[in-house]
Amino acid sequence: MAQEEAGRLPQVLARVGTSHGITDLACKLRFYDDWAPEYDQDVAALKYRAPRLAVDCLSQALQGPPHDALILDVACGTGLVAVELQARGFLQVQGVDGSPEMLKQARARGLYHHLSLCTLGQEPLPYPKGTFDAVIIVGALSEGQVPCSAIPELLRVTKPGGLVCLTTRTNPSNLPYKEALEAALDSLEQAGAWERLVTQPVDHWELATSEQESGLATCANDGFISGVIYLYRKQETAQGTPQRD
Repeated sequence: MAQEEAGRLPQVLARVGTSHGITDLACKLRFYDDWAPEYDQDVAALKYRAPRLAVDCLSQALQGPPHDALILDVACGTGLVAVELQARGFLQVQGVDGSPEMLKQARARGLYHHLSLCTLGQEPLPYPKGTFDAVIIVGALSEGQVPCSAIPELLRVTKPGGLVCLTTRTNPSNLPYKEALEAALDSLEQAGAWERLVTQPVDHWELATSEQESGLATCANDGFISGVIYLYRKQETAQGTPQRD
């Protein structure tokens, strides 16, 4: 298997590099539709660690029996986050994604109680406020995917006292988006909507697809780009978030 992954790595790097370069959302979703059947094996070749690391971070902070927690996986893709959640005993998982073909792959896993087609940033999440014990979004916070303006929507559907786990890449090509994202996160914290519990930098996020994407840090990180995990707790009485029943 490792030899097979190594053999397809140049193709994978080219494909993922193309994905990172698409900044138009409609084009990005069409790209993901085409990519869906091979997505899992491609990100395995890329040594993509974000789903496991993000779920580790979330699961350590969630209180109570894991099977009681209702979790929303936003931009769920093929369901890699759900695989990690189930491995840790979280069985009540729902998912949304903007790609019908990605949802088809996720549905085939049989790990989600419900899946919905939803393009966050263009439409609200299809849930009432305060529905979920935790909301997690992995791999979708970058240019051309989920805009920073959609972050309050994640908070809206989280229960008071619930958790929101988010990730983004921190390599040079994604730094402008990361800066805008952190401004949005900080603004909500300053408004008293949530409090930051964790900021977890990760050096080995996934293999870099090019020198331009990675910058000078790649050699020090064995060819990997870096990323970061954020974890927030929604205030019991949240302020500054949109209210929609």
